[in-house]
Amino acid sequence: MLGITPPFNPANEPAMQRRQFLKHSAALSTAALTAGVWSETQAADSLSPNEKLKVLCVGTANRAGANVDGVKGEDIVGLCDIDSKYLAKAAAQFPSAKTYRDYREMIAQEADSADAIVISTADHNHAPAAIRGIRAGLHCYCEKPLTHTVHEARLIAETAKEMGVATQMGTQIHAGNNYRRVVEIIRAGTIGDVAEVHVWVGKGWGGGERPESGDPVPEHLDWDLWLGPAPERPYKEGRYHPANWRRWWDFGQGTLGDMGCHYMDLPFWALDLRHPTRVAAEGPEVHPETCPLGLTVHYEFPARGSQVPVKMTWYDGDHIPKTVAGEKVPGSGVMFVGSEGKMFASYGNYRLYPEDSFQNFQPPTPTIPDSIGHHQEWIHACKTGAETTCNFDYSGALTESVLLGNVAFRTGKALDWDGKHLKATNCPEADTLIQKQYRTGWEVA
Repeated sequence: MLGITPPFNPANEPAMQRRQFLKHSAALSTAALTAGVWSETQAADSLSPNEKLKVLCVGTANRAGANVDGVKGEDIVGLCDIDSKYLAKAAAQFPSAKTYRDYREMIAQEADSADAIVISTADHNHAPAAIRGIRAGLHCYCEKPLTHTVHEARLIAETAKEMGVATQMGTQIHAGNNYRRVVEIIRAGTIGDVAEVHVWVGKGWGGGERPESGDPVPEHLDWDLWLGPAPERPYKEGRYHPANWRRWWDFGQGTLGDMGCHYMDLPFWALDLRHPTRVAAEGPEVHPETCPLGLTVHYEFPARGSQVPVKMTWYDGDHIPKTVAGEKVPGSGVMFVGSEGKMFASYGNYRLYPEDSFQNFQPPTPTIPDSIGHHQEWIHACKTGAETTCNFDYSGALTESVLLGNVAFRTGKALDWDGKHLKATNCPEADTLIQKQYRTGWEVA
């Protein structure tokens, strides 16, 4: 169960004692969170200085900067970045924190006295950093997608459960009120049985060719540490760091990896989805180095209790539709197609169709408490043992499904998927994409 400390280990006894103290000193807040009356302000006001989490941060700028900002009310004791310019800026904000270039070193040196770790790197470094932190007994927050491969997502989720640490994946929109209301409406049966869902994002992280030559590595950048577990290649200005890594299979997973966990989260939550049984993909010719500029992925999910089987289709880049289920749609969103109607949802609003049938619609009484804040949920869980809504058990399964779309695309086959055993039963060549090789010293197993 989340929040229970790992088995006794003399090497980390002080950290274990601190985590137990934090858990018991804030135990009353769990009841408040469950009742939905706990606010972000109350959470911050309730913490005395000796109750603050001791947090390690892997990554300090861009998306990582937002995550550091999300936990800055705690005690940030360690900062790590492969870019010395980014690191110096963060260190100026948190002068008492120790600084590192290599997260492996930071975890080894600081885990015994720390409580938690926040990971905001390029995708290929998520699992190597997270698994080291989790195995050291640290509560773990990790950006989306949770991992770079399907196997890593399962490994991280299972290890976090074994270690009893509080976890949260960085799907910030999950904390928004609109998502909660959409989930309640779907679960109330407002549009009947939902057997079809469409998810699309008008964005295109892909394309391009591998540079024929490299550039001198800037003095402020440790390129070897940025590569981490990935195969060695020369540095090239503007092609990888700080953002374009998402285009490359060695480091990212294209638009599907970048945005799938945000948008597919909504049907996963509303319809209690977990592991698909079949995944097929359509796109351009597979490039050995870079992700596609447009992709369509078809997922089939089995019945869940009284809920009917679901077919879900993902579209991105130049594959996004202009109409879905007969309705004109904007550039990104989710469309639920039910036996009694349809529902479009975005990050901030929803619409029901046919509009005439829902003119007098009154949403059901809210049953999902408003969030105390995406990062605050995780901080609260670290201190009390409460569960987060994007813990690694939930977000791990979501990440697995998202990444399977790229596995199907890259193999060129519709995959018959055995989720229990992480196996495409009709496609043995998928194994090398479900699990990957790591440079020596960066392994996750």
